[in-house]
Amino acid sequence: MDNRKPAFRLGALAAAALCLSPALPAATPADDEATLLARVERLEQALGVATHKADMATDRGDIENLFSDYMYLHNAFQDERIKALWARRGTPGMSAQYSNTGVYTSYDSIMAYHSGRPTPTGKLIFHYTTTPSIQVADDRQTAKGIWIAAGVESGLMSESQAAQMPSYFFEQAEAGGNVVHGKRVWAHWVQMKYGVDFIRQDGQWKIWHFRCYEVSRARFDRNWIAMAAEMQDNASNDKYNADLMYLGEDGKPVFMPRPDGPPKSLYFPYRPGAAMTLEPLPPVPYRTFSETFEY
Repeated sequence: MDNRKPAFRLGALAAAALCLSPALPAATPADDEATLLARVERLEQALGVATHKADMATDRGDIENLFSDYMYLHNAFQDERIKALWARRGTPGMSAQYSNTGVYTSYDSIMAYHSGRPTPTGKLIFHYTTTPSIQVADDRQTAKGIWIAAGVESGLMSESQAAQMPSYFFEQAEAGGNVVHGKRVWAHWVQMKYGVDFIRQDGQWKIWHFRCYEVSRARFDRNWIAMAAEMQDNASNDKYNADLMYLGEDGKPVFMPRPDGPPKSLYFPYRPGAAMTLEPLPPVPYRTFSETFEY
């Protein structure tokens, strides 16, 4: 510490040291100033550590709110507003992967996923997130998080459109309620996981790398094991398993845009003949992004 500081500065810090250290023994005239200076230096260091931890805790809350905002907007088909949650155009290394189809690495191709998404009459998406595991880098420039999500997806489709779709999409006649307002019903339970990297830009957290992992899907009248087997049996020639992005107006299928590159890795939803894997990996503390992995 600079011993040439004005006396009033030393006096104020000394008073703080005495207040924060009630057990401080009485100092002798010979060592009083040196003792107080050492105490003040330790307190300043401790205050710096505490401030950094408080800032990182605030960052964690901001990141959790950001991803919750993403999901609320997604559930309401407000994709144009989701675009503002992403890192700005030109940010190096942006990426998004939603399936095994491939990865999107340009700003325009990532935004294409969020462009033109309709709000179909009678369609419901309700995904809710839980179990966040979030790590903010020690330099506070990036952060990582994983979430588990579950919910429902459902809608109505004309008979002419339904005739072009795989039969496993729809409630069966024997279940009842398979036709509403003259349209076929599709109603699914869904579970998924997310791995997301965030970057700080202009003092705000933004989505940088985005990865979605579908865990399982089950029709309302059918369990997820039986439906997984049925979907897997159709996987070799079923475009809907591999490339479906969403079902739009009247249940019209909209498929994923052409990816910019191969997938970072493959991840398959639950299958009766396969074991589940630990993916995505939970984040662990790190100092700067070069020390960690990318979702």
